[in-house]
Amino acid sequence: MAPIEPRRPPVEYLEQPCKSALNPVRGMAFRWSLNPYMGCEHRCAFCYVRAYEKRADRPFDARYGRAVRVKTNVAQVLRGELARPGWRRELVVVGAATDPYQPAEGRYRLTRACLEAFADFATPVSLITRGPMIVRDVDVLVDLSRRAGLTVSFSIPTLDGEVWRRTEPGTAHPEQRLRAVGRLTEAGIEVAVAMAPILPGLSDRPEQLEAVVKAARDAGASQVWAGMLHLRDGTRQHFLETLARHWPDLLPRYLQEYRNRVYLPPERTLPVHREVTRAASRLGMTGRRDHDRPAVPRQLSFL
Repeated sequence: MAPIEPRRPPVEYLEQPCKSALNPVRGMAFRWSLNPYMGCEHRCAFCYVRAYEKRADRPFDARYGRAVRVKTNVAQVLRGELARPGWRRELVVVGAATDPYQPAEGRYRLTRACLEAFADFATPVSLITRGPMIVRDVDVLVDLSRRAGLTVSFSIPTLDGEVWRRTEPGTAHPEQRLRAVGRLTEAGIEVAVAMAPILPGLSDRPEQLEAVVKAARDAGASQVWAGMLHLRDGTRQHFLETLARHWPDLLPRYLQEYRNRVYLPPERTLPVHREVTRAASRLGMTGRRDHDRPAVPRQLSFL
């Protein structure tokens, strides 16, 4: 078995002021996104952002996540944008292209500053993260929830220790994330658990899916939603290299199933979604189907 990547390799922080904070989004259910950082120390093998990095001619392979661009003035720029007379206080998704609670946030606190701005300008937020550091900001999150509205989607695709270590090398253990879910729900914050991406042959067995749903329910999450792995150019190369290194017996299956396609066909994804829905129903939760289209914009701004 190939060695596991170090959880915290050296990372270079590139401090780069931004010209804009809010990114317009096309083709999704929301119109605005915000990312205080670009690049992600979590280095997930399946990360869809690798595809956008490749298109932008930036490292998308094993080098991805070794440099993080820090938008040092993002909170100040955001306040200026939210103060404009034409701002309609529309929903903003935070974390669509990078985790807002990756380790860099412990040093720079930019996500916290942006959430404070959203609260001050009564702008609702949907936040996506794998980072338990979010519990540090419970006070701000509660304030934002009361003033404008907030939902948190905590990404916990599997509880399998081997799959987690080898595909999410820089993330916190799933149990740590579940404890964070519990802390947020105890504070009255609405939290969903995102079981995404589910990996064929690795994390899609019924007992694996039910284990995540049960753990999410026990932690207090209000719902779960599921999404299967999709492989765009850039993500595809790195994920298949990870597969060949750690699970070579599965490589032929993936090469066949993802041949000439980004998404698996419905006959492959529907049984998994139905299993999650059934488990959620049995356990008294709401299971929402993701239709295999992640909540990310088709066009991302990296300014």
